[in-house]
Amino acid sequence: MRRPRVVVVGLGDTGVLTAMHLARHADVLGIATKPGLLSGQELGLRLTRPERWAEDYWIDFDRFRRLDRVEVRTGRAVYLDRVARTVTVQDAEGRSSVEPYDALVISTGVSNGFWRESSIEDAGAVARRLHAAHGVLARAATIAVIGGGAAGVSAAFNAATRWPEAAVDLYYPGQAALPQHHRRVWRDAEQRLRAVGVRLHPGYRALVPDEAASGIGVGPITWVTGQPPSAAGAVLWTVGRVRPHTDWLPPELLDERGFVEVRPSLQTAREDRVFAVGDVAATDPLRSSARNRADRMVARNVRAVLSGGELDSYAAPSRRWGSVLGYQPDGLRVYAVDGRPFWIPRWWVDRLLRPVIVRRGIYGGVRAGSTPLPWAP
Repeated sequence: MRRPRVVVVGLGDTGVLTAMHLARHADVLGIATKPGLLSGQELGLRLTRPERWAEDYWIDFDRFRRLDRVEVRTGRAVYLDRVARTVTVQDAEGRSSVEPYDALVISTGVSNGFWRESSIEDAGAVARRLHAAHGVLARAATIAVIGGGAAGVSAAFNAATRWPEAAVDLYYPGQAALPQHHRRVWRDAEQRLRAVGVRLHPGYRALVPDEAASGIGVGPITWVTGQPPSAAGAVLWTVGRVRPHTDWLPPELLDERGFVEVRPSLQTAREDRVFAVGDVAATDPLRSSARNRADRMVARNVRAVLSGGELDSYAAPSRRWGSVLGYQPDGLRVYAVDGRPFWIPRWWVDRLLRPVIVRRGIYGGVRAGSTPLPWAP
C-alpha cells in the first residue's frame, strides 16, 4: 500500500517539527530556503553574540536524527496548483520541479526586518549576514532601537550588556512596551533595562523609511509624534512590519493582509488537504501557533485527513509568553502567560534545558557538531 506523500513548505522552527512528526506516517518532502534550521528567535542574542546564538538557533538539517526520514530540498515554492495538488519548487539556479502531494503544510513564515527573509542562501551567505549586522552594532557609539515589542526590548537589553560603553536608546510609541504581553512583564523588563543603562523613550512613533526593512540604518530618526529628530550611529528597526511569504499562493487562500486563512483545525479556509501553521497562519491576532507547539496538532490533523480520523482544534492564548531578554551568562528568565517570571539558572539551562528538554525531548536528538562561521568578530 502506497504511503501518503506530504509536502512541508518552510523548514523554520515550526516546519522542522511538523516534518519530524509526520515522517513516521508518510513520505515527507521538506522545502527550505536555508541550509539548516535558521531560527527567527532571540534577536538580541543573535545580534550581540552570533556564535553563541548559532549553537541553538542555526542547526544543519543532517544533525536532526528525526529528519533522517525526511527528504529535504533547497528551494522556494513558486506556485500552488490546487486542482492537480502540486507545488512548483524553484532552486537557486532557477530550475523548477513539480511536486505532487496528498497533503500540504504551509509553514513559510514571514519577513521581519533583515533577520527573517525568504531568499535562498548557502551557509557562507547566512554567516556573512549574521556577522555584518553584528559588526554594525559593535562599531556604533550610539544605538537606537525603534519598537517596543519583544524583539526590540531584547535587542536593547543585550546591546547594553554586550557593549556597556555604547549609549543604547529604546523608543516605543505607547507609555509601556511589550503590549502583547501581560503588564507584569513590562514592569519587570523595564527595571532590568534601566539597570543595564538602556535609556527609555515612551511616546515616540517614528516615520519608518523604506530602507528600514533591509538592514540596520543610521540617524537621524524623524518622529511623527512631534519630538525633534534623534541622532544615532546605528538604528535598529523592530517595528513589526511583517510580510508573509505567501506570494506563491492563490489569493483565495489568503486574508486581506496576505496571511493564510485557517480554520481551528489549521486547515486552510478552502482546502481540506492544505494546512498552515506558524507565523504565516492567521490563527489569531498574535499568530500564536508559531510559539505554542501547534506543530504536534497540525501533524495529527494531517494524519486524520489522510486516514479519516477526527480533527483537533487549536486554542490560541490571549497573550504572548516565554523568554523576552533571552539567554544570559547567568541563566534564562521566562515569563508565564500571567506575566509572572521564573528563573532558570545557567547550570540548569546548560545541563538540562538545552540538551535534555530541547534537543532530546523536543527535537528527538541532535547530533554533535557546529555550524561554521567564516570569521569571528
